[in-house]
Amino acid sequence: MARYGLRTLAVVYLLFLLVLPVILIIWRTFAGGLAPFAEALTSPSALHAFQVTVVVAGWAVVANTVFGIGVSLLLTRHSFPGKRLLNAFIDLPMAVSPVVVGLALILVYGRFAPVGGLLESWGFQVIFSTPGMVIATVFVSMPLVVRALVPVLEELGDEQEQAAHTLGASRLQSFLRITLPGIRWALGYGVVLCLARSLGEYGAVAVVSGRLVDQTQTLTLFVEERFQNFDQPAAFAAATALALVAVLTLLLTKLLRPKD
Repeated sequence: MARYGLRTLAVVYLLFLLVLPVILIIWRTFAGGLAPFAEALTSPSALHAFQVTVVVAGWAVVANTVFGIGVSLLLTRHSFPGKRLLNAFIDLPMAVSPVVVGLALILVYGRFAPVGGLLESWGFQVIFSTPGMVIATVFVSMPLVVRALVPVLEELGDEQEQAAHTLGASRLQSFLRITLPGIRWALGYGVVLCLARSLGEYGAVAVVSGRLVDQTQTLTLFVEERFQNFDQPAAFAAATALALVAVLTLLLTKLLRPKD
């Protein structure tokens, strides 16, 4: 009885918290047919929001993939002072509110901040532009690739890499021929998680972007702006698009998740 009770509680919890809201959004989206859905997603503002979202998420994934591989190798293949502190800092974005992250970035890269003012004097604007949105997205999704790779690298060990070095292979050759094939599925899993987090980010991006319509508006900001302006068809259509992306991402993570 306890087992069935826990199962029922879990199903009911997920039903009211996750399934019903998503179903309601999809139903409201397609209540008028496919034409309003297609029209809403092909408007200039929606297309621009898609474009900004893809650019920001793409750069964030590239940056975190390179950073994640490098830091994972550093944590698993080397011992150095401050290793535990670095390992703890990797998880900092998971504990800090994205809104706080956005505010901190404004204090550093804002127009009246020392660093931001210097960059703007050189003609490079960070806050209220795409670079600031990329930095915010990189920060909030930073741990995902690292946490997917570190357990796999620890399990693989470095015996094969050391053997390759004794046979004359360079570090790059041993990485490309030994390490990378061994971590490819974990790397793909971390990249997909990072992409999903980047596509759905709202808090930090909302602070640093300024929410400028048709300029610094991602798809999540587009949903909020359209809903607040009583354009519910466009808001529901964009929300459904994000939900579909989330479902596809979930399927990919299930396929790419390491067996152990």
